[in-house]
Amino acid sequence: MMYDTVLARSFSKHEQKRLGYWALIACLFIVLSFFTIFKPYLGPLQVLNLRLSMGEDEKLHLYNDTTSSWLIAKEETIDSTLIVNDKRSPQEEAEIMRLIVNDTDRTHEEAESSVAESIMNSSSIVNGTSNSQEIFRESVTQNVKTNDTISSSPQKVKEITSKDDFMVNNTNISLPEATDADALTKNNKMEPLCTIMGRSDFCEIKGDIRIDGSSYTVFIVSSETDIPAAENTSWRVRPYARKGDQAAMGAVREWTLKLVAGGSDIPQCSQNHSVPGILFSAGGYAGNHFHAFTDIIVPLFSTARPYNGEVQFLITNGWSAWITKFKTILKALSRYELINIDNRKDIHCFGSMTAGLKRPSYKELVIDPSKSPYSIKDFRQFLRSSYSLKKTRALTIRDGTRKRPRLLIISRKRSRAFTNVGEIVKMAERLGFRVVVAEPGMDVSGFSQIINSCDVVMGVHGAGLTNIVFLPEKAVLIQVIPFGGAEWLSRTFFEEPAKDMNIRYLDYKIKVEESTLIQQYPADHAVLKDPSVIGKQGWLAFQSIYLQKQNVTIDVNRFRPTLVKALELLHQ
Repeated sequence: MMYDTVLARSFSKHEQKRLGYWALIACLFIVLSFFTIFKPYLGPLQVLNLRLSMGEDEKLHLYNDTTSSWLIAKEETIDSTLIVNDKRSPQEEAEIMRLIVNDTDRTHEEAESSVAESIMNSSSIVNGTSNSQEIFRESVTQNVKTNDTISSSPQKVKEITSKDDFMVNNTNISLPEATDADALTKNNKMEPLCTIMGRSDFCEIKGDIRIDGSSYTVFIVSSETDIPAAENTSWRVRPYARKGDQAAMGAVREWTLKLVAGGSDIPQCSQNHSVPGILFSAGGYAGNHFHAFTDIIVPLFSTARPYNGEVQFLITNGWSAWITKFKTILKALSRYELINIDNRKDIHCFGSMTAGLKRPSYKELVIDPSKSPYSIKDFRQFLRSSYSLKKTRALTIRDGTRKRPRLLIISRKRSRAFTNVGEIVKMAERLGFRVVVAEPGMDVSGFSQIINSCDVVMGVHGAGLTNIVFLPEKAVLIQVIPFGGAEWLSRTFFEEPAKDMNIRYLDYKIKVEESTLIQQYPADHAVLKDPSVIGKQGWLAFQSIYLQKQNVTIDVNRFRPTLVKALELLHQ
């Protein structure tokens, strides 16, 4: 009451009100100052080693920060990704490699499964929870509702089951700008070392580089003895061009790139190489023909071709069957014998090298000229030269010509096989085709000669269609799309790449009557009546039915107009 009396005598009511406001502001300022001053003592977070997924072609600066949990980057981070490092025991890694080596002849549906997963993951894993299956379900539902017979090349969606698979996309971290003194250069002044692209990470290094295959480490040795700012600085990379697909990347060995000061404890060189090196992996989904090309061969071409053969390949997760299968391409890109670097005791030294591959496009089987000095046309010309393929252009049918176009039917022994190949052959021959039936295998060279000799190729959607890379210009691809599949996958895998390759494209969507599923399910079952119901159950349910249980019996009368159209295209 005394204070009220004093205030009443000294200030008017209006002045008392203003005084109260200023008192409140002063209190808030004092509290804010307290937390600002004492923040470092309120328990700083432990330092986290973050790998930031930058925008296309941006550079990554890596720093040690002992007072903060954030990694400082010079550019503003876009679509940042936190990847929790997965550490496996030697026994677990051996088991992964055993599975890869023993799986050299995967089914097409297993091979293709990663593509859908990668596409889904690019926008679907948010805040640590995956909604990729929901996106897949919505896609199936939408395609069915628009009366499109969806392509049945769905992809296996892996659920996140451990910290090894944990990934958070699109965190949009905006970080403070770094100073020039914070970066690492070849003379230890700091400049960008690793480039993080949309679907691949790679590091380009120059200097004293020593590779220890026994510890999976690339040592970058400094000529200066005093590099405290960079001490214990390291980068980690999985040299396989399918970042974002946790199932694939989980089967790729991780390598450490470590900046160290020169000294006696640094591994001494066993062999010095006078040419640059490229380190890449044959892990992931490399056992499948489609992924071998889109994840390894095409990126390897884009990365290695500028060296004109003067480059040394080092392969990790290497296995003899894969190396033998693609030996023609490997020898065409490098004049030096391939080094299988894993677990080697000798130390290989280089003046410059690239760890990882430059994936030249977000898309599959595509080279974006804006991201590479080459195009898919250059790649196909490289293949023709490497495999001595003679035919550069498909037959042009002219009036009066006696030469008949050559049709290749790609057969399959597992699911999605043609059950009436004989009928298809007879109908095609009546139309004027010379018909060849063949199934691709481990002999890439032999099959490349077969498909290059043809003007039209047809096959059920699957990894075998990857061999269109060997087709001559202006050839025709007919993709047979099974019942109940995801049509957008067929477009992504083969329709869009075919058009980029200057290959004319047709597709044939089978009806339910042409599917062997009608022999396995009653007519009113959801599998036949409404595939979207199965799609909503998730990828595994969809895959197990529409990819693994289904074969195709072509209605030759209904299919005939498609072959007629192919003939018309050859007249143009």
